[in-house]
Amino acid sequence: MYKYVIYLGLLSPLGTLAQTIKGKVVDENQQPIPRATIVWLQEKKGVTTNATGQFSIDKLPGNHKLVASHSGYQKDTIELGNTDTVLFILKEKNNLKEVRVTAGKAGTLLSNLSPVKTEILTSTELKKAACCDLAGCFETQSTVQPQTTNVITNAKELRILGLSGVYNQVLIDGFPMIQGLTFTYGISGIPGTLVENIHISKGANSVLQGYESISGQINVETKKPNPSEKLFANIYVNSFLEKHLNLNTSFKAGKWKSLLAFHTVQPAKKTDRDNDNFLDLPLLTRYMVLNKWKLGLEKDWGWSAEFALRYLHENRVGGQTFFDADRDKGSDTVYGNTVSLNQPEMWAKTSYRFNDIHRVSVYTSAFHQNQSSYFGALSYKAKQSNAFVNLQYELSNTENHTLKTGISFKSLNLKEDILFTSTIIPRTYDGNYRRNENVAGVFAENMLTFLDGKLTWIAGIRADHHNKFGWYATPRTLLKYDPTSTLTLRGNIGTGWRTVNFFSENIGLLASSRDILFLEELKPEKALNMGVNVTQKFEFGAISGHISMDYYRTNFQNQIFPDYDTDPTKAFVRNFTGKSVSNGFQTDLFMKLFKRYEFKAGYNFLDVYRMNNGVKEVLPFNARHKVLTAFSYKPLTNKFHADVNVHWFGKQRLPDTKLNPVPYQRPDYSENYTTVNGQFTYVFKAFEIYTGCENIFNFRQHQPILSWQNPFGPQFDTSSVWGPTRGREFYFGVRFSLI
Repeated sequence: MYKYVIYLGLLSPLGTLAQTIKGKVVDENQQPIPRATIVWLQEKKGVTTNATGQFSIDKLPGNHKLVASHSGYQKDTIELGNTDTVLFILKEKNNLKEVRVTAGKAGTLLSNLSPVKTEILTSTELKKAACCDLAGCFETQSTVQPQTTNVITNAKELRILGLSGVYNQVLIDGFPMIQGLTFTYGISGIPGTLVENIHISKGANSVLQGYESISGQINVETKKPNPSEKLFANIYVNSFLEKHLNLNTSFKAGKWKSLLAFHTVQPAKKTDRDNDNFLDLPLLTRYMVLNKWKLGLEKDWGWSAEFALRYLHENRVGGQTFFDADRDKGSDTVYGNTVSLNQPEMWAKTSYRFNDIHRVSVYTSAFHQNQSSYFGALSYKAKQSNAFVNLQYELSNTENHTLKTGISFKSLNLKEDILFTSTIIPRTYDGNYRRNENVAGVFAENMLTFLDGKLTWIAGIRADHHNKFGWYATPRTLLKYDPTSTLTLRGNIGTGWRTVNFFSENIGLLASSRDILFLEELKPEKALNMGVNVTQKFEFGAISGHISMDYYRTNFQNQIFPDYDTDPTKAFVRNFTGKSVSNGFQTDLFMKLFKRYEFKAGYNFLDVYRMNNGVKEVLPFNARHKVLTAFSYKPLTNKFHADVNVHWFGKQRLPDTKLNPVPYQRPDYSENYTTVNGQFTYVFKAFEIYTGCENIFNFRQHQPILSWQNPFGPQFDTSSVWGPTRGREFYFGVRFSLI
């Protein structure tokens, strides 16, 4: 460690009589470091520096060592004799380096702090597209693929590595709020303007957040209370006349900081471009209120806390254009799909930092959803209550070692009632479905760094007891090595498991005429994931950027995936314990040119299949090849920016319909297709005006609903959606910020 001590007053006869030590903490550029911690070695209590980096601490008799520390800097220790004034010069930690890919506030970061490759999308990046909700926040990256699960209600999931969205863990501010009933529509209930950052990581992750992450993890950080932003407003309307309004305000109340947010969506006009008598997009009405509170900082000694309360109410109406929700619910002559849900929720985090070495944190969250839906002549009523508690102890006894350990508890109570209001379609899965899960766990994760921070190793394990299925162990380990300042190598391997919420995770089946046949009791899904990543940064004069390549493989020991192929009028559900594999390769190139231009290109290769009786069976709805290119221009004045992104999707296997009558048969594979999106944003001080077009060349899958002419016939099916269905969409919006 580098240290430099200045002795003042050493020649003064009063120098040794001083009762306090005064000093200052600065960085290597002689800039003061506020809120740095100063403590006597072996003591638990200390002081922090003020805004100018200065401090004063009571002197101890004899010779003692004084320690200065701050997040992001190496600790410094000085042994004091008779001096009463000291200067600390702290060096930045060697392993704190990032790949920054935009100017100003970076739009996308590739974090080098974690052994897991973590891509961070910031609010700057999210402004390059309309980003009306969380599902629309991934237009400019290759890792996450939003996928429609029910074309009638526009329900979506987020896929990683070509696997269903159920296999990646979606967290809101670090809490598991998207699961069970909330999986179906939960990602649409988070407005994009409320998102501060999105952390995307693939493969086996930390065991601290639980056992369910298999293909990856998406952690959505919502905006934090920031009293400097007194008011934020966003107004948006698209060419279908769907309207969005977002309002945020921040304020202080004593020592607490608070954020209050309001979001609403008002329905579009009825649109049927395909002339199939079905709406191209549902009529959506949504209201959301969020209130967040924050006290103190986690890095400071003593207490810190933050909590949030959110309420969501949503109505969706889809189906035939002449469907009237008040008149035709449950009808077997006019097909309609209605969803009405109410969801209150809360999450809280409380921490107490004893000193720079010891910290204890408690994470708690809970939500309840009450949902009432109709899918043609099927009534689906469901209630779910979730509770989550995580008590975690953190030990950072040296700069090169951190241990986190604790206990957790998760409770889920789910009630689903399915009733057929008509027997015109022969289906057999009506009834009352009940699940009551209690999972208690214990976990530990150890992080060590070697070779002056170049090598980092994380080893974690957790053991969880399910009230029905017993004990499960989840080990994971991760490595990161930086052979040079511009090259990073990563590797990770670990297991994951999850229980299945079948109806909410396969909501499209309820909208179709397929009968669902459960051939056996469903057991937890289990998988092993392993992956490697290489990231190389570069800089040549006015050109900088990075190249990243990774490969991940997921092997399932048990997987629940409906069999759509055996009979086009049925979906068979069973445990599949044979060979089921996902191979995913991705490469990304980013370049920043002359501080004005950005270019991004990504390629994904997916090989997702299972071996069935010795035959390789490719799973449907996965493009084997996918290419993304994105281009941005922003002048040095920052008065405007223009953004364009192009997505190309290769063909996808579709469910087998050969047993249907000829008019209701579909090809085995979809077409290749391309979508192009563009947006222009102009800045007027406190105002930003943006306008754009999604799917500029108007590609769409025509008449995606099978047997739309007879929605109450045996061949009616909404599960063959593989591409855009609503065509070209223009939009216009205004953002306002009062600082």
